[in-house]
Amino acid sequence: MSIHLTRIQQASHALSLFSSALLVGAAALVATPLQAQQAAYPTKPIRFIVPYTAGGTTDLVARTVGQKVASKLGQPLIVENRPGAGGNLGMDVVAKAEPDGYTIGFGAMGIMAMNPHIYKKVPFDPRKDFTAISMLGTSTIVLAVGMSVPVKSVPELIEYAKKNPGTPYATAGAGTSMHMAAALFEQTAKVSLTHVPYKGSSPAITDVIGGQVPVIFDNLPASLPHIQSGRMRALAVVGSKRSASLPNVPTLAESGLTGYSIEPWFGVYGPAGLPPAFVKKLNEAFVEAIASPEVKERLTEAGFSPRSSTPTELEKLTRSEYERLGPVARNAHMIVD
Repeated sequence: MSIHLTRIQQASHALSLFSSALLVGAAALVATPLQAQQAAYPTKPIRFIVPYTAGGTTDLVARTVGQKVASKLGQPLIVENRPGAGGNLGMDVVAKAEPDGYTIGFGAMGIMAMNPHIYKKVPFDPRKDFTAISMLGTSTIVLAVGMSVPVKSVPELIEYAKKNPGTPYATAGAGTSMHMAAALFEQTAKVSLTHVPYKGSSPAITDVIGGQVPVIFDNLPASLPHIQSGRMRALAVVGSKRSASLPNVPTLAESGLTGYSIEPWFGVYGPAGLPPAFVKKLNEAFVEAIASPEVKERLTEAGFSPRSSTPTELEKLTRSEYERLGPVARNAHMIVD
């Protein structure tokens, strides 16, 4: 009887081993095509969604960096401009795309950290619906005044604004990073200004030069020629350090607003759930492209400061800026329909 039981136990053990071997073999058969697919990625062109109009600085950055990335990956990076709703429309395409590595997007501080706080409806959550890939860099915002305004420094502007409550200031539009910079300036300097949003930098600059609006918060590349020609006076840049284009112009923090800093940043994102192997390949390609001397030179000339990062660094930046800028937007009642 005991011999019979032993034989049954041995047979059962053998069957168990055979079943385990079958499961391992099946798993290997499933894993092999996936691993092969990830190793071969990419095998076709990649869509690079830019949620802004063609011809601007962001478009230039995407196309300049994209050419180098395509060369590294061996597949075209097709830039697709999808403007609208402050960038929400384009990045929604990315958020809803399959996480197969063939749709990525050009995210920005305004879209990923500001829009959820200022638009009544945003179709995605920047903290959950994307996979961070790499930073692209930062841009500079300048605080300037028209030449007829009797102000030559930030302390003088603060004094002027306190004597003239509701002093108008121009930006390239409601809900932009320039609008956010001005809102933070008001809260930090404890002054009350009146926002005059324009449809782009060009008409805003025209009115500042013409004396219709005394103050402007603007992207440096657009305002720089007019500052250099003496038609506008730069008071400060709003980032954490001075601009190489305006080395004698202080930051707002240097001008007395301790801790003040708004530095628009830009990065590459894929949809949530992008496989780590794809993220790694994309990150390596973007880091190498941004580090190339010709890319750096071209972007720097356009007033952009190229800078790459790890995926983790970009994810942490997205979350921290989301938390930091939310209260600023709410306190300034920055609401866009």
